[in-house]
Amino acid sequence: MSQFPDDGNGDMLQALADAGVDLSKSLELDFYLVFPDKQKAETALNALTALDEGGEVELNFNDLEQWELIVSLTMVPDHAAITAKEAELDKFAKKFGGYNDGWGVMQHQDGDDDFADDHECDDDCDHHH
Repeated sequence: MSQFPDDGNGDMLQALADAGVDLSKSLELDFYLVFPDKQKAETALNALTALDEGGEVELNFNDLEQWELIVSLTMVPDHAAITAKEAELDKFAKKFGGYNDGWGVMQHQDGDDDFADDHECDDDCDHHH
């Protein structure tokens, strides 16, 4: 039985806990915002950068041929906090024709140059966790 709510975020947190990740410590969480075209993604990037809420933002053309902003925020992976941040980012993205498309955690060691996403995508995945 999971110690987290029975939803996508709860499932992801349970998977991290099962993998031995210490969820009581801050982690860098990557939130994915997807946009229909590069212009809308760049406009959203500029607006998000102007808000200066900390963290890092990266513009990426993903494997599904979608423009996405990857918003990396350091926070304790708490279900309620993640759910609230997803709702906030979704509301922001909608202003530019985009939407929140889930979150993930990069698994790496200090000094490790090769980052591997903890999430393994399959043919049906669209990053909804």
